[in-house]
Amino acid sequence: MRLKQHRTMIKITAYLIILSIYLLIAFSFSYGEKIAIQEKNVISDPPGTIRRTIDEAIAKVKPALVRILVVSVEYYNGREVKHEFAGSGVIITKEGHVITNHHVVGKAKQITCTLSNKEEIEADLVSTDPLTDISVIKLHNKGGKGFPFAEFGDSSILKVGDTVLAMGSPFALSQSVTMGIVSNTEVIMPKFFWPMNKFTLEGEDVGSIVRWIGHDAPIYGGNSGGPLVNLRGEIIGINEISLGISGAIPGNLAKGVAEKLIKFGKVPRSWIGLEVQPLFRNSGQGKGLVVSGTIEESPAEKAGFLPGDILLRLAGKETDVIFQEEIPVFNQSVMELPIGKEVEAIVLRHGKEIALRVTTQEREYVKSKTIELKQWGITVRNLSLLNAKEMKRENKNGVLVTTVRTGGPCWESKPRINSNDVIVGVNGRQIRNVEELVEMTSTFAKSKNEPLPVIVAFERKKEEYVTVVKLTVEKGTRDQGFEVQKAWLPAAMQVLTKEIAKELGIAEIKGMRVTQVYPNSSAERSGLRVGDIITAIDREPLHASSPEDYEILQTIIRQYKISSKVELAIVRNKEKFNILVELEKSPKPPNEMNKYIDDNFELTVRDIAFLDRAQEDWKEDEKGVLVEAVGEGGWASLAKLAVGDLIRAVNGEPISDAVSFEKIMKNISDKKLKRVLFQVKRGIHIFYVELEPTWNYNL
Repeated sequence: MRLKQHRTMIKITAYLIILSIYLLIAFSFSYGEKIAIQEKNVISDPPGTIRRTIDEAIAKVKPALVRILVVSVEYYNGREVKHEFAGSGVIITKEGHVITNHHVVGKAKQITCTLSNKEEIEADLVSTDPLTDISVIKLHNKGGKGFPFAEFGDSSILKVGDTVLAMGSPFALSQSVTMGIVSNTEVIMPKFFWPMNKFTLEGEDVGSIVRWIGHDAPIYGGNSGGPLVNLRGEIIGINEISLGISGAIPGNLAKGVAEKLIKFGKVPRSWIGLEVQPLFRNSGQGKGLVVSGTIEESPAEKAGFLPGDILLRLAGKETDVIFQEEIPVFNQSVMELPIGKEVEAIVLRHGKEIALRVTTQEREYVKSKTIELKQWGITVRNLSLLNAKEMKRENKNGVLVTTVRTGGPCWESKPRINSNDVIVGVNGRQIRNVEELVEMTSTFAKSKNEPLPVIVAFERKKEEYVTVVKLTVEKGTRDQGFEVQKAWLPAAMQVLTKEIAKELGIAEIKGMRVTQVYPNSSAERSGLRVGDIITAIDREPLHASSPEDYEILQTIIRQYKISSKVELAIVRNKEKFNILVELEKSPKPPNEMNKYIDDNFELTVRDIAFLDRAQEDWKEDEKGVLVEAVGEGGWASLAKLAVGDLIRAVNGEPISDAVSFEKIMKNISDKKLKRVLFQVKRGIHIFYVELEPTWNYNL
């Protein structure tokens, strides 16, 4: 029994070690939020000639180094949530193309680059390749000037022990350089890490095609996308991961991907749907690789590949894979085959060589672009071929729901639409892709200003459901409505609790203590003061002695007509007397003020209420709208706008109320302005908040 428990503990400990290492890998991609932990390899300052060589190498690359600040998006809880991140890059063309990692800019909404001379320049995403974790961005070049750029070296000639320099901007700091040596040129994720031995981005297994260059030049969060440089000042890698040792994507692979992204806007790749693994250790087979399976209806299945075949040659090239480290090289060779062309494959089956003919097809990315549908409260994307196969669907028709907002329209539907459901129809019309659903939603947005019920057909595995979703199509300023205005005593109060009364030496007194007398009111003119204790109204005692009795006074006041005069029994400094106060018309409370919801900036504002002015000591001529809600990860949130801020002007135009704010914001939306400037008052401080939206689907 003890031995069994001991073995169980060993397994648990081993799993925790693996988990810790995996998390260390994952956290190294957080652009400065999380730090890759590693021991720093201290290298003494090289003297003489070596020092000059290092200086010359740095001088060649440093002018091309770029610090990248990104507004990126993630999709969860049915929303597109924006975050600010930082990474590194290096200019590789005089036109201003910058190579970096996909996990830095692949889902960027906004990119700002800082050059080595500290100049800030905006950039656009040219294209991205999650399979290799490589992206290319392009600096804005208004003056037409050429940019300093670095050149690639040949990463295939790297050897263990070669000195390398890791350059970039760790923690979003200014450009830095660390030095180390190459420790391994064929780093892969070990099988020992199973089931977490895959590094995936957008569903793509990066390790299926990348063998990292392992080195001990320290890199940290923010170094991602920065160049690994040899002593000739050439790029021989793009830094990406940290796993005790640092890992860089080989420069030859990165260069080829970058060139295709610039030329084609994507990386054209072949796919045959063949799944393989290295030769079995004790098989006695010295050549080839093992066919473990084929994807259903893939070119490989149609060509006749069978599990257990030994693939000897493909397109005339030998395919010897004895070790796991050789799998990425084989995958690269398959993806480099001409698209749509028939090639010959030689397999060994039951001791005989057989020739198969397989026609390649273009490889799709595993995941399509995700977007948010605000009216639905979901995020969605199109199905890829592999998605459809994995979900055992006959085709790619439909819209895949990726996340659902809690409390949103799809969440509230019965039956509820969940993540991984596929929307296939709306109001009897077939929905084949995201574009069709977006188009239909746009027509709904022109509907009346209230929830719009639509009948939705969706598939969940092999079942097809229908449900009713009440789409949110509300738009414009909302008049919140209000209760009939009643009589009101213009002062704020608290209950005189037993404990407070005792300490004030008036234990026998019950009533309400005045905490504020509103200026220019009938209460102020009648002489009511802060600290007065109201014990009775028109000789009717106030039996208030606990916090729960707060509404007693207001309940009595509401029974009077507006402009009525009431006699208040007052205790002031233990003295008792009466005062006569005229009741006023109750002001609209904050929750009844007009409000405007701006979906583009994920911002809710409302008119200023009487109580706002009283609490903030604002005069009547103070105009603007109060920020009531700021959506997490929206443009307003990124600009650090806060609940309670008073927006006084937008792009220099004064704001008087929610209606005027809506008019200006709709004009901004129509013109798709790239910069919006709010003048904001927060407490006693006035400042400007700059919002820099990226406009996309306006749903």
